[in-house]
Amino acid sequence: MIETKKISPARRHFLKVTTGIAAAGITASLLPTQASAKGFKFEPNHHHKKRWKKVQKEFVLDKKTTYMNIGTTGSMPKSVLENYQENNLSVAKNPWDMQNKFGAWPYVTEMTTSIAPGFGANANEIILSRNTTDGMCSILNGLHFEAGDVILTTHHEHVAAHSPLHVLAARYGVEVIYLDIPVDTGDNSITEQQFVDLFALAANQYAGRVRLITFSHITYKTGTRLPAKRICQEVAIPNQIPTLIDGAHSIGMLDLDFHDIDCDFYAGSGHKWQCGPGATGILFVRDGATRLDQYWSDCENPLWFINSSLGHADYLGTQLQLQYIGNDNYPAKQALTDACKMWDEIGRDTIETRVLSLSKYCKQQLKTAFPSAAIYSPDIDQLASAITSFNPFEDVNDLVTLTEFRDRLREQTGFIIRTTDFKIQQSDTVDTHALRISTHLFHDHNDVDGLINAMQHVLYSMS
Repeated sequence: MIETKKISPARRHFLKVTTGIAAAGITASLLPTQASAKGFKFEPNHHHKKRWKKVQKEFVLDKKTTYMNIGTTGSMPKSVLENYQENNLSVAKNPWDMQNKFGAWPYVTEMTTSIAPGFGANANEIILSRNTTDGMCSILNGLHFEAGDVILTTHHEHVAAHSPLHVLAARYGVEVIYLDIPVDTGDNSITEQQFVDLFALAANQYAGRVRLITFSHITYKTGTRLPAKRICQEVAIPNQIPTLIDGAHSIGMLDLDFHDIDCDFYAGSGHKWQCGPGATGILFVRDGATRLDQYWSDCENPLWFINSSLGHADYLGTQLQLQYIGNDNYPAKQALTDACKMWDEIGRDTIETRVLSLSKYCKQQLKTAFPSAAIYSPDIDQLASAITSFNPFEDVNDLVTLTEFRDRLREQTGFIIRTTDFKIQQSDTVDTHALRISTHLFHDHNDVDGLINAMQHVLYSMS
């Protein structure tokens, strides 16, 4: 049944005007919005399903598809898009002062003030970066490493870490130790303690040489959530080792408190689970990196501000030195801020509960529908995320067949997911391949059920 809605006289007049303009050959997207977006209001007293239906209506995703690849990129909500459009128009009209849309120089102060509380941080600890890679590279290439220093990481890191770590090894003679983290193979036998012990043993083995611990809070390959707080507080801090966490998949998915985690640096994306625009990210630098001076007391300049136009101006403070890169995309960063405000309005704890619940349901349905499938994402509360990686085929090393399955799923049923690859252990000679499913706040149980049914249909058609 097609849902019909009454159109108000004002709305009818607006449609008439814009339709006429479009017919005249003028793109409607160049028009200013009729009024500034007021932002999203989440009403907690409404019926549970009605609340989430309202959230779903905030997204303009193609109705002919079901998009479940948020781990690659998210989708901006309508209210965020409206403000983004208006702010871009302001910058185009008035490039010099941008109609004072973004406050005083450096134009992001109010943004960081708005964003910081949602992540348990102080405003002067938040830098609005371009993405996770930008944040990771700014810290890794800015730290004062020397030959013989050791960095501990894992064998399931993204290229955002692998690439700068490779540069550090080649340029300075840093020794990068890739730890084999445990991978769930469907029996949910892995534990938080295994991860903590793994880092603790390595810190002890290379005692006195470990200068940094860096790892993904949630691995992009399997969706395993590492016990970040325990690694920081039980391993790094007692050994006076700074920590840099890759939070590409946790920002916008989890209810994060950077102070509670007690890491030194946390880099994340704005365009994935936070559903901001592309080329936006959040970088947390704890207390101006003062703990780095304590841990690296033998270094005169432990952190260089390499990605900055003001890297030499120490009197400006760490945040401003890292933040200012010259002319910036202020409408994009304001859009990220608006997306963060929407998340705060809904409640980050509410979102986390929602998306993890959907992910758990997805894993359980997969086990029922594909009892012999390999599921690599732990269904354990402490280690679970909203990412589910699995392979329904007997040969988990066969990328060609899995890719065909992924493409048929999209072309024939409209469900969009992606493939991923990894090694169970570094010594593996071939990659394991999996499908990766992302469940987010604009999904519901019907989406999960539809995906399962669609995959069964495609699998049957390929057999």
